[in-house]
Amino acid sequence: MLTTLKTSYTDTRAADLAWALGRDPLPALAVLDLELAGASLQLRLLGASHQVLLEEEGRSCSETVACMPGSSTPLPLGVSKRVGEWEYEFAARVETLSHGSFAGRAQELLALVADHPNGLAGTFPGSPHAFTAMLAQRHEGQVRWRTWHAYPQEGQLVVTRTRIGARMPATL
Repeated sequence: MLTTLKTSYTDTRAADLAWALGRDPLPALAVLDLELAGASLQLRLLGASHQVLLEEEGRSCSETVACMPGSSTPLPLGVSKRVGEWEYEFAARVETLSHGSFAGRAQELLALVADHPNGLAGTFPGSPHAFTAMLAQRHEGQVRWRTWHAYPQEGQLVVTRTRIGARMPATL
């Protein structure tokens, strides 16, 4: 699903993003509710990036990546921790692209997410390449999602990957 977000472009720089687990739901500009094999997942586009709410078998988790005033937790490169009975893994990276490459990558990502049944993307007024996009799936008992936060004025794309679910057995 692709939508135009009715708000000003809040995220000014990739470096302004922060990460948090366990925050209450924040006001959303667009929402996609999904059922993924027993897990209820809500993808939420905020005026300041994204939030994911997950519920399964009485357990819940929320992830927020956004510009959060007063937050002291910058966007980490990686996090691995227990959340109740779940294993949670988060990874983020910043891609810096040339103007031409950025425009092409933005169009590619928006097309991928807009046509996907588990995808949600929102463009911000003022630039067709200013967007936040999210894509979710269930794989091997885990819920996974990826997000893309575009900063065309900097030529930067923040890419995140999250995986949460039962602890995977170690393989030898």
